Amino acid sequence: MNTMLDIITIGTVTRDVFVTSELFKVLRDKEHLEKIGFKTGEAECFALGSKIQIDEPIFSFGGGAHNTAITFARQGFKTGIIAKVGNDLSGKEFLAHLKIEKIKPLLSYDKKTGTGYSVVLLTPGGERTILVYRGASEKFSRKDASLKKIRAKWAYISPGEVSFSVMSDIISELRKNGTNIAINPSKHYLNMKHSQIEPLLNKTNAVFVNREEASCLTGEPYDKERKIFRAFDEMIDGIAVVTDGSKGATVSDGKFIYRSGVFKEKKLTDRTGAGDAFASGFISGLMRKENDICYALRLAAANATSVVETVGASDGALTAQQFSSKRWKYLNLDVEPF
Repeated sequence: MNTMLDIITIGTVTRDVFVTSELFKVLRDKEHLEKIGFKTGEAECFALGSKIQIDEPIFSFGGGAHNTAITFARQGFKTGIIAKVGNDLSGKEFLAHLKIEKIKPLLSYDKKTGTGYSVVLLTPGGERTILVYRGASEKFSRKDASLKKIRAKWAYISPGEVSFSVMSDIISELRKNGTNIAINPSKHYLNMKHSQIEPLLNKTNAVFVNREEASCLTGEPYDKERKIFRAFDEMIDGIAVVTDGSKGATVSDGKFIYRSGVFKEKKLTDRTGAGDAFASGFISGLMRKENDICYALRLAAANATSVVETVGASDGALTAQQFSSKRWKYLNLDVEPF
């Protein structure tokens, strides 16, 4: 007998530790930093050779598959997670964590490679640098995703460094089972040739990228919004969602363009997981109110804001009851024909 779920998430998992210190400084010097390899012209710095006082470390879990699963479960959906962890203490702690969050574990265990691990260095202003050990997640193979006894209405794919061929096979099988698919392609996928990734994206119902990634993926200029969405319409049959940080997000369903603002955070504590929070909030909205993109955007924006107000990639994810708060009732939205 098959287990029926509302949604499964597939992809990466990490054990995270968040380290904050007033002595972590952000330097912005485009001219000089670019010359020594910092392409953004920015760097997070601390004194070499010094002993630095830090705040109490905060331990949590991260990775796209985990972060999104938390939102789906807290929103009341029957949620499962397909991921690979190490046969270690972090793997066991992750299993216990899923039980608390009422998420069905569909995990495989690597006996040789440890669970993925991230050290997040946080400045007092909420900016961060992430040191990543991908671990067992990077070893994810086709046999690690057993879909024979699982059925789901939706699947959310966060591929990370997982092999393209593996993820392509998984998506094809999900499609045969009638599952709707959302994907947030990683840099590993965005760097592939257009001709390679387009057939995969064409099998999805929703694609989530930020503005720079949208330009990279479509080959259209960063500031040519309509050209970007026309390219998306040729590439996918579903919904294209383009986020733009504090400026909000823009969505096209092929018929209309939707633009949303953001909910102002009470305090920006940690940006980690904001993109995952937005995407999982959006899909939660679509699952609760089918085809209501305005509702989906409101839930997405609220969830992202709540997450950045708390340390951790998903600790601030909203429950359905929390979303009913008066704070999240009104969001600046605009809709126009495409």
